[in-house]
Amino acid sequence: MLWDFSISRSIGLMGKTLPFVIFRIIVYFGIAVAYVLATSVGAGVGWGIGAFGDEDFRIASIFWGGAIGFGLTAGVIYFLREYILYIVKAGHIAVLVELIDGKEIPDGRSQIEYASAVVKDRFAEASVLFAVDQLVKGVLRAITGLLQGVASFLPLPGLQQFMGLVRAFLRIAVGLIDEVILAYGIRTRAINPWASAQTALVLYAQNYKPMLINAAWLTIFTYGLSFIVFLVMLAPAALVVYLIPGGWSAGGFVFALVFAWAVKAALIEPFAVACMMQVFFKVTAGQTPDPEWSARIEGASSKFRELGSRASKWITAKPDDGRATGTAA
Repeated sequence: MLWDFSISRSIGLMGKTLPFVIFRIIVYFGIAVAYVLATSVGAGVGWGIGAFGDEDFRIASIFWGGAIGFGLTAGVIYFLREYILYIVKAGHIAVLVELIDGKEIPDGRSQIEYASAVVKDRFAEASVLFAVDQLVKGVLRAITGLLQGVASFLPLPGLQQFMGLVRAFLRIAVGLIDEVILAYGIRTRAINPWASAQTALVLYAQNYKPMLINAAWLTIFTYGLSFIVFLVMLAPAALVVYLIPGGWSAGGFVFALVFAWAVKAALIEPFAVACMMQVFFKVTAGQTPDPEWSARIEGASSKFRELGSRASKWITAKPDDGRATGTAA
């Protein structure tokens, strides 16, 4: 096999977490619709304002009205990103972890409530999970840099140009791994989210070859499917643009991208994450972090050191008496 995950099993996992898949569809397509509505209203307002000027003024007003509506929606989504990660992404991961380990989970609405409780138990609040996720992304970039650094010492013609393409590809590929790092903390029932993220990152680094090979294949699948969805969405997006007062020349392309992103986030990404979770749990089974790799990452990444610092300061309240206690990794 060219990869270490089971496509059929991942599809099965999607079916077993159908309540969450539907939840994701509602959230991400709701965001897509919000973009369309806000952009349409903005373009409509611009069209009305443009009536007080000549044709060039009207075209500019429509464009900037639509752009402002789109930008305002993007700003709102930016401020909601912690909540989306906490409730939607991490919640789905929590359910997938249980299913991969063969455990029973509730069905229907209770599945989402169960997942929310698991995530809250591990990460306390959305800001903690978001901070862990951002540090993990930074460390992943540093690990990728360590792997690329080897090539700079090899005197092969054209290698640096090739590595430029590799760097661009790896930046996309590691985007499938950060959520798997979070899954490790949920699976191990880690009390200290910072320490578990550190451990998972070292395990990832010492198994970088199978992880990156599988991530590469999934990146090709993910963006290939997303491009197909984008092409399919061009027609309905063009219809939406036609209905906007005065038209919005850039709208068809932009809306098609937004709809393709919604499909990718709601359906394609969780499938890819389920595949990567299978790989990570398989290749790291029974392993402990390699001190040599830990030292290399610590020397290369300030964010990895920050994870360690936060891990040593992490406190949690005991449920039996409410007293705050320090926790170990």
